[in-house]
Amino acid sequence: MNRLILFIASIWIFFSGCQDKNIDPDPNIPVLDPKIPTSYLKMDVVQQTIRGFGGTTAWIGALSSTEMTTLYGNNAENQLGLSILRVRISPEGSSQWATELSNAQKANALGATIIAAPWSPPVSMKTNNNIIGGSLKTTSYQAYAAYLKSFADYMRNGGVEIYGISVQNEPDIKVTYESCDWTSEEFLNFVKNYASEVGTTRLMVAESYNFNQAFTDPMLNDAVAASKISIIAGHIYGGGLSWYQNALNKGKEVWMTEHLELTTDWQGALKTGKEIHDCMTIGNYSAYVWWYLKRFYGPIDDNSQPTKRGYVMAQFSKYVRPGYQRISSTSNPKTDIYVSGYKGSGKLVIVALNTSGSLETIQVALSGGTLPKSFTPYLTSETYNHAIQPRVNVTKDFITTNLPAFSITTFVSD
Repeated sequence: MNRLILFIASIWIFFSGCQDKNIDPDPNIPVLDPKIPTSYLKMDVVQQTIRGFGGTTAWIGALSSTEMTTLYGNNAENQLGLSILRVRISPEGSSQWATELSNAQKANALGATIIAAPWSPPVSMKTNNNIIGGSLKTTSYQAYAAYLKSFADYMRNGGVEIYGISVQNEPDIKVTYESCDWTSEEFLNFVKNYASEVGTTRLMVAESYNFNQAFTDPMLNDAVAASKISIIAGHIYGGGLSWYQNALNKGKEVWMTEHLELTTDWQGALKTGKEIHDCMTIGNYSAYVWWYLKRFYGPIDDNSQPTKRGYVMAQFSKYVRPGYQRISSTSNPKTDIYVSGYKGSGKLVIVALNTSGSLETIQVALSGGTLPKSFTPYLTSETYNHAIQPRVNVTKDFITTNLPAFSITTFVSD
């Protein structure tokens, strides 16, 4: 009978939605109720290491200690627990770097990882002598590498170690603001021949505006260039969110380092939660970095208060901490239901979204490790912000729980 039930459940899962890579129902776990959608979490099947969630202060100006504590603190309900700060490398030199140093110092003191990106090299190094567009002169490659190193050194002298430094923000799209145009061949040449002169800071490439793998594949396929790259970073404007097998095969972490939506309503905020879920499960990304940290559409608004989007991001960032590992799960056990699982620091964390307009009941099957006795859920919906919910007990390797309509719930093992 158990085999029949398991067969029926596995067929139901197959047709009800896509599954995480390499995840199948565990034959050692008989389904409690085959009529209820089931997500199988395998604690012994690790997908990627999570480095964190965050945003940028580029062009925002100096944020206060109170604002940074709201964003990067993790000791109070209204603190969002972010863990990555992306700062801008001004092309005007060290005289214009103090504001970002101040932001980085405050975030770093709260445990945040700092990454840096330039939107343009100094104009003297460019073909058009302009802050907008143009290209990096081939005769300036060595000087530009030294310039990037000088920023990392400046931050280090200010007490902040840059975790990763980017060569160029969105090199593959022409815009009317601070920018610089690169071809994939130019990028390959720079990385292959001059990346070592950037110093010991991890190199991030190439921050394509739509995660164009064709732009970074030439670097990954060149053994010398690939050896100098630590992180493949990209943005997901206009698409591009996908599993980057070539990067993963070469042992590179893949990070999503910029995206935004201008919406401020609850549906828009929940959409960001689904986007983070997709970045973790479809993209297998190690990081998710929003655009402006302080803006009406950001994690905190122009009055420095957490937004709905901020609370949605916190459903991941407060509990899936840097160094945690994502584990395999049935990521879409039913239409409009999305589940991802993580482990670290002796904790098991499950993040579940219900993007439908009705209450949904799901089962989560646990295997491959020591099972907790119970989970504490935290709920964000149109009505609630990170609200603690009644404890959910583990029964016969399962939890069974209700997901409110249009909501995101994080389950943290007790």
